Formats: sequence, C-alpha cells, structure tokens
Amino acid sequence: MYIILIGLGRVGYYLAKALLDEGHEVLAIEESPEICAAVNDEMGSVCIRGDGCETIVLEKAGTSRADMLIAVTGDDGHNLVACQLAKHKFNVPRTIARVRNPRHEAIFKQLGVDVTINSTAVIMEAIAGEVPTHPLTHLLDIRDEGLEIVEIKVPPESSAVGKAVVELGIPPDVKMALFIRKEGKHQVPGHDTVIQAEDRIIALTTTESEAELQNILRGTR
Repeated sequence: MYIILIGLGRVGYYLAKALLDEGHEVLAIEESPEICAAVNDEMGSVCIRGDGCETIVLEKAGTSRADMLIAVTGDDGHNLVACQLAKHKFNVPRTIARVRNPRHEAIFKQLGVDVTINSTAVIMEAIAGEVPTHPLTHLLDIRDEGLEIVEIKVPPESSAVGKAVVELGIPPDVKMALFIRKEGKHQVPGHDTVIQAEDRIIALTTTESEAELQNILRGTR
C-alpha cells in the first residue's frame, strides 16, 4: 500500500521503519527539518518537510493516490485535521489517528476517522489483562460494523455459574466464540455448554449489547 505518515516523533519513526520493512511505500510528513533530514539519511527519501494539516503539503505528498493516512503527531487537533483533509479532500479510503487525550476519542469517531489509537486505553487494556478481577477487556473494535470482540471473566459468585448458555438470555446480536476454562482448556461453546466459575469468555458483540452481556455473565442482571 501507499501510506502517508504524519509526524515522525518516536511513534512515527518506529512505525515508518516497520511499514517499510513490510514492503509498503511510505512517505512521512514532518515539520522538523532536523528530524526529516536524519530519517532520510537513514531510510532513504521517505520524508518531506511540512505541515500535514496543509492542503498544499498533502498535495505534494500525492495523498490523492494514498491507500491510507496515519496521523501520529503529539497534537490531537493536528491529527484530526490531517485525517479530515485526507478523507474529505483527497478521498483516502482509510485514516488512522493517534489520540493522546481519551476525551477526544469520541469526537474523532463522530467525525469519521476510521481508526483511533488511544495510548492510554491500550495501556489500560494491557493492565486489565493482568488483573484477574477486571470484568471486561476489549480485544478488538470493528468500528465500521459497530462490533467488538471482548473477553469477560466470570466471577465465582455470578448467578450465571452452573447455567447453560441457552438459559442465560444472551442477546441475539452476541456470538459466544470461545470459553477458556480455569485449568487452561479451550472450548467452543454450544447452547448446552455450562458456565463455570472463572471462565474467560471471548464473544463478538455489538456495542449496544456489550453492557447487557457483561451484566449477564457477571451475574448483576
């Protein structure tokens, strides 16, 4: 793919290297002349100096033929503007933006950014995976379809323990994909599969049904 990368801070630098290693055509836009020169010396002519929020700079970068634009500057506003221009001015099919302030993530989604990367959320999800009492972990958001893949841990005191899946009243837009038992065994569940204490349940759910699914499995409904 041809990928436009906005910002060559630490995140952008390593991302550029990784994308080039995978064989993608990458062009980075960076305001700092020193950083741009250093990256070009190391990686070849992959960086142009400029502001990724300016139309003339994006035109120079050939954004109209890009398959994807990724904005990873340290400024949420710049990342949003760059993605908006890419999407609506240059018809880039896919935009990805780094979001530093978690409060801004909803705005990015509302304004059509395809994928948002919130470093705070990523760290919290990593922590959640290490905390046995954490009720729900987001494994993957499929935002285009309004779907999520989640992991829910069933506490021993849950009223769902001892019941078959068919008895739980799971919403019809939820698909139970995998049960990971306490002893480490994996099971693809059927209607008659019985919930056990400390099961880790992987499920595909709509965003609307996520809370209901959690309440069912945690025994709070």
